[in-house]
Amino acid sequence: MENDRPQSTLAKLALRRVLIDTYHENVAYMHRDCDIYRAEGFKALSKVEVRTNGRSILATLNVVDDQAIVACGELGLSKAAFAQMGVEDGHTVTVAQAEPPESIGALHRKLAGERLNLEDFKAIVHDVAEHHYSKIELTAFVVATNRDELDREEVYFLTQAMIEVGRHLDWHESLVVDKHCIGGIPGNRTSMLIVPIVAAHGMLCPKTSSRAITSPAGTADTMEVLANVELPIDQLEEIVRRHRGCLAWGGTANLSPADDVLISVERPLSLDSPGQMVASILSKKISAGSSHLVLDIPIGPTAKVRSMPEAQRLRRLFEYVARRMKLSLDVVITDGRQPIGFGIGPVLEARDVMRVLENDPRAPIDLRQKSLRLAGRLIECDPDVRGGDGFAIARDILDSGRALAKMNDIIQAQGSRSFDHNQPNLGVLTFDVRSPNAGTVASIDNLQMARIAGLAGAPKVKSAGVDLQCKLGDEVQAGTLLYRVHASYAADLEFARQACQKSIGFCVGPATAMLHAFVEF
Repeated sequence: MENDRPQSTLAKLALRRVLIDTYHENVAYMHRDCDIYRAEGFKALSKVEVRTNGRSILATLNVVDDQAIVACGELGLSKAAFAQMGVEDGHTVTVAQAEPPESIGALHRKLAGERLNLEDFKAIVHDVAEHHYSKIELTAFVVATNRDELDREEVYFLTQAMIEVGRHLDWHESLVVDKHCIGGIPGNRTSMLIVPIVAAHGMLCPKTSSRAITSPAGTADTMEVLANVELPIDQLEEIVRRHRGCLAWGGTANLSPADDVLISVERPLSLDSPGQMVASILSKKISAGSSHLVLDIPIGPTAKVRSMPEAQRLRRLFEYVARRMKLSLDVVITDGRQPIGFGIGPVLEARDVMRVLENDPRAPIDLRQKSLRLAGRLIECDPDVRGGDGFAIARDILDSGRALAKMNDIIQAQGSRSFDHNQPNLGVLTFDVRSPNAGTVASIDNLQMARIAGLAGAPKVKSAGVDLQCKLGDEVQAGTLLYRVHASYAADLEFARQACQKSIGFCVGPATAMLHAFVEF
């Protein structure tokens, strides 16, 4: 953003790198006794424009009283903001009051409940991607789109706008496949099985995944136990072309930078509105060059989607936007009544994945079967595969060891990390949760299990989490072990224990109390 004042009259300060991670927000630091602070009339949390060498950023101003952080005559910048300037400590910068982002008017109209057009969303998304919005303004946008909801045309506009500000990958192939789950089900690491299966079949599957937003582990968090996931775009492209697939974190690919910024607000608020969800998922898949997508929508009483009518509404919204974007979409509604697999947390989930790939008898059957069915749907996108044959092909690839070999190739290409799934490095601090009475496991609370694993330290502490010993329909006795909680720090263990004292997340009762799943497979 250009400043109208002559450069010579702008306030000049020495730049200082402040080692604070402000997570996708540009923050500047100025000492309260700095002459320029008083002369320019700066205030805490006001927006300032920092400029040097033809580069400029907008930042939210924090005022400090400690010269150890920033001295008079200096301007501190948080780690992310400093990196954007591309200069060294001590370099002279100019600082001035910033004009509001150009899209702020559109934001105010959305806050008032008005419908926005494509140009409005383009302006907002551009300012978000360029870090022109403060956390407060980002929160206002996220809350406004969550509260008033977006109509389907607005969701299409938002998706289009998010695509336009990011990188686009072109694989020069007509069939590029991907799978995505809307989330909300702990342990649901099907992508880490589907990618090696479909890649072994010969299909191109450039899987760029997110880190956890509200869950104890995202696909990228779990894959990071096995291999490096933060890949430069050139390396990612080379791995995909050579091995037909990857399992990487999407943040380094810069496919939808605005979405990464919005997630930084959605995560602490635990918000994931349908409109934002559709735009987030589809913008990243289209930017990654996907032509065909299988989308998993789990339903259950403690899933993101609680009923079949709600799932159908969400399906129609996804299908509408995908059709407008010329993306072939296959939506599958699945059982979301309980966690998938036994492990909740990166190391535990990586253990489950490797056991399935190795056809280990200890592998969770539900994770294996769901992965095979979804992989089968993707394989049936191949015009040479007859409809209905996908599952059998996927099963043969898994049972023969070809999927394991492909996964090992991908792990080596991305940069292997030491991991033994037979002796996983789990948090050594533990406590057990046992059944309070005899009966049938009638329900498992996904939200509570995810919360317990998160309080134990997951996903930041990869060795933390919950290891399930019982699933829906299991007959148990009073005192039967339901699950074990792992933590690496005493405080985390205590937080998790307190959560379990409020609710263990399991209901044990008569078999008739168990809800049936009304799903597509």
